[in-house]
Amino acid sequence: MSGERVFIIAGKRSAVAPRSGVFASLTYYDLAAQVVIDALKEAKLDKLEVDELIVSNALGAGGNPARMVSLEAKLNLSVGGISIDRQCCGGLDAISIGADLIKSGRAEVVVAGGVESYSTRPVRLHPENSEKPLVAYDRPAFAPVGFNDPNLDEATAKLARKFGISKKEQDDWSINSHLKALKSAEILKYEITPILNQTHDLFTRELNQKICERAPKLSDTITYANSSIAADAAGFVVLVSEHFLKNKMCKGVEVLGSATSGVLPEEAPLAPVGAINALLDQKEISLSKVAFIELMEAYAAQAILCTRLCDLDLDKVNIRGGALSRVHPIGASGAILAVRLFNELIKTPRATGIAAIAAAGGIGSAMVLKS
Repeated sequence: MSGERVFIIAGKRSAVAPRSGVFASLTYYDLAAQVVIDALKEAKLDKLEVDELIVSNALGAGGNPARMVSLEAKLNLSVGGISIDRQCCGGLDAISIGADLIKSGRAEVVVAGGVESYSTRPVRLHPENSEKPLVAYDRPAFAPVGFNDPNLDEATAKLARKFGISKKEQDDWSINSHLKALKSAEILKYEITPILNQTHDLFTRELNQKICERAPKLSDTITYANSSIAADAAGFVVLVSEHFLKNKMCKGVEVLGSATSGVLPEEAPLAPVGAINALLDQKEISLSKVAFIELMEAYAAQAILCTRLCDLDLDKVNIRGGALSRVHPIGASGAILAVRLFNELIKTPRATGIAAIAAAGGIGSAMVLKS
């Protein structure tokens, strides 16, 4: 039935572990499959009821990660899986694509999200030219020749200088992110799929100014203490049509809409601003009516910029900590924002929430959900 309203009826994620940590022995598809299975269990759905699986993955180097996850999770063999790579935005965009599949009438049940195993990422090689041997590289180009394509640490540091964001402001934001996550640890564990007995995010700690002062510098005011490091994790939601929801008589959170935006690659941290504004205009939503905002914290400076430029209420932003306290599993980060938002809204009747994230290359994505 085309034009259907779309609802999330379950959202689960793994704990987030820094690379080469507790999840280092797990493949991305094993990590993802366990979360997919748990999300379906939470939704009280049989695996064979899933029509499609959409998976964001940035480092798996092809091979259709979604099909790998589908097979590992033992979904119906007819579920071919759709893999996308929109870098950090991918997990949120996978959910948006899943919602569109349902709205078009092509599916009634879609599992969507993202996974990243930084620990087991393949080594990538490319030729400098046809006459030279292959050279290993870790960071791909995010813009073609002719564009400024800086390291994101440098790009964020430049924007922090431009907008007058001090190192202390960034450190304070990071300290607060960890503090909120620590205080919410027992609440957060209910959205976490226990994998290798891990039920809490493994990087969250009692951060303080002394630790921040000792943290190695990445670029100018950007340090390891006020930026989010690479990690392993997965996050998925179960999307269903309104027709399916009514037949199952279950609770859900509606996907009201989503938006993307682009900026110059060197201004990537600003990209969520355009996406959030486009979403608010598209849905005619007032920020004063938004109860929860899950904003990606790839860098404290990036989060501070977005809150300032969008005039966000700090009391509503990342109320249980953000990615600075969880860390950053690239292709899964946007999905984890959606899982977080869903788990706040499902407990709060008639509330609205926004998730937003930036990605390398100068893109931003945002989504609005309503209970």
